[in-house]
Amino acid sequence: MMGLWSGLTIGISTEYFASASFSPVQELARACLYDAATNVIKGLALGYMSNIIPICCLTLTVLLAFKWAAMYGVALAALGMLGTLPVCLSVDGFGPIADNAGGIAEMSNLDPSVREKTDELDAAGNTTAAIGKGFAIGSALLVSLALFGAFITRVAALVPTAYDVNILEPWCFAGLLFGCMLPYAFSALCMSAVGTAAEEMIAEIRDQVPRIKRHEPGYPNHERCIAISTTASLKKMIAPAAIVVLSPILWGILLGYKFVSGMLAGNICSGIQIAFSASNTGGAWDNAKKYVEAGHLKRPIEFRKEGR
Repeated sequence: MMGLWSGLTIGISTEYFASASFSPVQELARACLYDAATNVIKGLALGYMSNIIPICCLTLTVLLAFKWAAMYGVALAALGMLGTLPVCLSVDGFGPIADNAGGIAEMSNLDPSVREKTDELDAAGNTTAAIGKGFAIGSALLVSLALFGAFITRVAALVPTAYDVNILEPWCFAGLLFGCMLPYAFSALCMSAVGTAAEEMIAEIRDQVPRIKRHEPGYPNHERCIAISTTASLKKMIAPAAIVVLSPILWGILLGYKFVSGMLAGNICSGIQIAFSASNTGGAWDNAKKYVEAGHLKRPIEFRKEGR
């Protein structure tokens, strides 16, 4: 029950921060009247602020579930949150379907009203996708905590003296700091991969545009663009995947189980914050764009007087 209720609360909170029907996204859209930088700053602030309610829900869930049934209760809470996963995965597909439908309508030169309708559906899809991500992130935290408890239990069984995680112990605290850094390194590598792939894609498109205008045979070459995207998605994910797989093994061998226990704890605490903030910021930015494109953004009177 704690997993179900905390999942519901996370979903409602995510909808509030990511939907254009509420003030956070509308305020984010109004920031575009001034400058792109103000929009970026407020978007990041929105994502950070959206952490508060989900983290409070998960904190309460962990405390009560552990009080009632120890780590088994935490695992049950994770299952409770995952109980609605089929519905979440279904609504996740709504946004991309609506978005691609709009692209088809635009490329087919259909009436502009069709594109307007698909944009509204896409905006709703962005919100449902963000809600689905919130469920996935929250359940991932609970599952990770249950697995972390299993790791500590296994270590305590193997070590002659009983072992508990103590952040005042230097090896454990060092691992805690290192673990908090890993989600940032993972995110940086993923973002860099996206940027590099985008640069290659833009260069290819700029190379193809003059040839398309000259009506050269074989252009536009869609296969080349698809190859750039798919190749980058595979090659650029090797380093982030290596961080996930090799970090516990490598540092466990070099620095021992105390360092690894701190590293895992730091990874869980840091990663959940990044996940919620990045997910909600992205959804809010996307829906702010849709809000502006739909013509809902009204310029203040002073802007109209100045002719802006």
